[in-house]
Amino acid sequence: MRGCLTLHKLSPLTTLLPLVMLPLTSLKIVLSFLLLVASPVFSIPLNTQTTAVSLVAKFKAVGVTNIVAGDRARAQLLHRAAETDKYYGNASITNVAPIGYTIQAGIGNPVKHYGLLVDTTSGNTWIGADQHYTITNTSTNTGNTVFVSYGSGNFSGKEYLDTITLSSLTIKNQSIGVANKYQGFIGVDGVLGIGPVSLTKGTVSNTDIVPTIMDNLSRQEPTHSEVLGVYFVPVSEEDPTGTLTFGGWNSSLMTSDITYTPITTTSPACNYWGIDQSITYGNSTILSSAAGIIDTATVLILIATDAFNTYKTATGATLDETTGLLKITSDQYSSLKPLIFTIGGTAFTLTPNAQIWPRSMNAVIGDTSGNSDNIYLIVADIGSETFGFVSGYTFLERFYGIFDTVNKRVGFATTAYTESTSN
Repeated sequence: MRGCLTLHKLSPLTTLLPLVMLPLTSLKIVLSFLLLVASPVFSIPLNTQTTAVSLVAKFKAVGVTNIVAGDRARAQLLHRAAETDKYYGNASITNVAPIGYTIQAGIGNPVKHYGLLVDTTSGNTWIGADQHYTITNTSTNTGNTVFVSYGSGNFSGKEYLDTITLSSLTIKNQSIGVANKYQGFIGVDGVLGIGPVSLTKGTVSNTDIVPTIMDNLSRQEPTHSEVLGVYFVPVSEEDPTGTLTFGGWNSSLMTSDITYTPITTTSPACNYWGIDQSITYGNSTILSSAAGIIDTATVLILIATDAFNTYKTATGATLDETTGLLKITSDQYSSLKPLIFTIGGTAFTLTPNAQIWPRSMNAVIGDTSGNSDNIYLIVADIGSETFGFVSGYTFLERFYGIFDTVNKRVGFATTAYTESTSN
């Protein structure tokens, strides 16, 4: 098994860091100053000169897919890729998640906008799925080829260098994959890779690793630290959007201090935004301290098989063959207990409502009965030979996430939606 790669920092850290926030829907940008401190729990208010850009919850345009199968295939591929150091390896295509959070990215000059899926487990940014790439005055064909597989999809094509605009941010000479073949991406134009730079290893011909958007932003704007804040509004809310904050975080979106935990030392989770955590259902521990990853492009919360079976028994749920999800009755829902994730010594609690799929969106997962009494859980079995867990965007809809390359840590805080009952 291969060890852990080092997170790269390509520019010196400065003490005062202007913050740029890009929301998920239309990404929002915030320019301000924040002081980075190494204590495990810390929060600083931000000055709020803002420019609106947002993330939006994007529904798959065609068909219905099995979310569990797609998420599980993705987790297994990510695990295998990190173990073998082959992020470009082939994988069979199974299912694709029906929802993801996308950002509008401007590319080229004149600028053309593309809707890109936000992905913390990929360092590569690419376009060419729904909308084709337009060559402009700033486009440079490197002559290299690129291939990346995600388990639930893949793409291959050519590498270009071009200018990317994210609201008021401009990143020049950014490596962009331009797909001539792709599978598993419907309703989006490509992927905005915000994972560690090590994940680009071997994905582009004649190249070892490829500088990510975060790397190039830090190099071109030395006052920007490689820190990213991620905020999702639940898809069940009236306005399911979100915010990416480049260079820091926005404490106005939090309702608690930040708890930090270091990147895990356990391979292969350490090659992603991997952390250690334990999980308790009610008063019973269902997963002792285990290493897993945080992934914005995974939908569900996947946990180890033993933990899943314990959770299934404790909730009284049955496995639904149509959706692949656990299903409970209204009476069982009223008896659901808190699902508690202990991270960095702090308990982050998923309420009963946070543990269920939005009932108004049952048709998206294959339940076309129109019966809102059909209740499905968002916790699923991760399968064998993979991570201890993968926490997808259904977790991040309830907690603000901070991905800190500089200090090799991940932070979490509660938000106004932590105890929302909109599902």
